[in-house]
Amino acid sequence: MHLAYPAVLSALLFCTGLYGVLARRNAILVLMSVELMLNAVNLNLVAFDVWLSKAAEETLHSGQALTLFTIAVAAAEIGIGLAIVLAVHRNRGTSDIDRLRDTAEGREPDGPDTDTLATGAAGEKAEATA
Repeated sequence: MHLAYPAVLSALLFCTGLYGVLARRNAILVLMSVELMLNAVNLNLVAFDVWLSKAAEETLHSGQALTLFTIAVAAAEIGIGLAIVLAVHRNRGTSDIDRLRDTAEGREPDGPDTDTLATGAAGEKAEATA
């Protein structure tokens, strides 16, 4: 088998994952897209490892070892990422990335709160002096 087949498949998987990261608004789908990108890298590592081991007659298999480390890092990343998404969903009520970026501690993105602008330092309404 030629090296081009897994390399093209890996490039397609990586581009699909990149599109998912850039275009999706749901945090779970973004995490799934990151996993797709990591799997594309794993496919590339194994394909080049097999190709280099056939060409150089080596049995080191460093690409496969790196793939195992990448799988372990991906498992930790998805565990921590899902925990963060669940915590944010409990606090904010949504996992929409655009709404999470626009809101700051529960405020809506319409602008500053008008009640806090009209209050004084002691919390009382500021009176206009004429």
